Amino acid sequence: MTQMTPDILARPLAEAEAMLREAGRPWQTEITRPTRDFFKTDSTCLYVVRVREQADGTILLTLAAKQRKLDH
Repeated sequence: MTQMTPDILARPLAEAEAMLREAGRPWQTEITRPTRDFFKTDSTCLYVVRVREQADGTILLTLAAKQRKLDH
């Protein structure tokens, strides 16, 4: 029987990890990056953009960095 996975999509990584830890769910992370450097991102501010459950029950979180504000 699979345990329930908390709703962690679009949450900051630290918040998602705390929710998974509380639910007793193991997880792994991967980071996606833009193919071009047109938009600057803040790699210290990661958000969950995809959640997949692996065959072994581990939750795979795909993370993306928040876009930085444009400098004027």
